[in-house]
Amino acid sequence: MATVELTKDNFEQVVTDNPMVVIDFWAPWCGPCKGFAPVFEQASEEHADIVFAKVNTDDEQEIAAAFNIRSIPTLMVFREKIILYAQPGAMPAGAFGELITKAKEVDMDQVHKDIAERGEEEDGAKA
Repeated sequence: MATVELTKDNFEQVVTDNPMVVIDFWAPWCGPCKGFAPVFEQASEEHADIVFAKVNTDDEQEIAAAFNIRSIPTLMVFREKIILYAQPGAMPAGAFGELITKAKEVDMDQVHKDIAERGEEEDGAKA
């Protein structure tokens, strides 16, 4: 599957409508971004069940600012609208494949439960 170009117009819809989205924040002038692009593209072809998307930080500065992107490339993995991974830096193919496998294995029921429990703790702290 080809990668999806994310803009402020489609970002929320893509993340909301798909169970798992892997995003590469990049810029055309960035050497490490260019080096990582084939790794990202190859992974998108190997994992048809995942949406692979790219955000050009030069063109989409609002999105980059919203996610506090300070260094590129930065990778983010969303599952069920929750960020499971967010780190700057390109990855070799093996490490990127491992990241994808681990993200697929995360027990999202437990993640949602943990988030709900933290929310209750914060509400209790405010009382």
